[in-house]
Amino acid sequence: MENIIFGTRPVIEAIETGKKIEKIYLKQKSEGEMFYQLTRLAKQNDIVIQWVPIERLNRFTQKNHQGVVAVCSIIELAEFEPTIENIINTTENPLVIILDGVTDVRNFGAIARSAECAGAQAVIMPAKGAAPINADAIKTSCGALNMIPVSKVPNLKTAIFYLKSLGFQIVAATEKAEKLYYDIDYVKPTAIIMGAEDIGISHTNLSLCDEQVKIPVSGKIGSLNVSAAASILMFESVKQKTIKSNNI
Repeated sequence: MENIIFGTRPVIEAIETGKKIEKIYLKQKSEGEMFYQLTRLAKQNDIVIQWVPIERLNRFTQKNHQGVVAVCSIIELAEFEPTIENIINTTENPLVIILDGVTDVRNFGAIARSAECAGAQAVIMPAKGAAPINADAIKTSCGALNMIPVSKVPNLKTAIFYLKSLGFQIVAATEKAEKLYYDIDYVKPTAIIMGAEDIGISHTNLSLCDEQVKIPVSGKIGSLNVSAAASILMFESVKQKTIKSNNI
């Protein structure tokens, strides 16, 4: 894999020089001053650490990894607050997408592709518990992940509060909603939040949303793939903005 760094010292140096790292995998029960230094640096830089069996690390590389493998982002991640401030200052009626627990790479890539096509200004996701930004994600997005800003944040709750403070309405897609997705106004600054297919949006984040909407379905399955559902909401925003623009 081209987007990994292995070995304790190389990973420490990568963090110190500002390399964008998605996650660090450490061998279970590892000890020593270098490991402690590495974990301290990772926490200071909001980098997710996962302790795994050595067999997992050996699948990354057969070389001497010393119990440490870091997976690097293959795109340049956008800083959250400066990105949102820039969007507010330069875009009329912006749209951003929040992903809460979407871990499937292909769903993530497909959502990013739809977001770029729908003119969304950013995708926001948690640093922990989110799909990796890897070659499969880039391929599924048809390159959209190289075009639309993607921000990873330590805490989605804090990010939602920040968006609300700047005038964004937060719209949650949930099957439990009573309101239909096309019955709200997407022309105003909007953040659409999508949850994982199995558990949906977390209760904490759902409680912060201004609107909860559902997509009516007629089939026996009863629910849509998260990327398909996200596309429907995003293009409702496109439709409403187009109608408003044509009527001015």
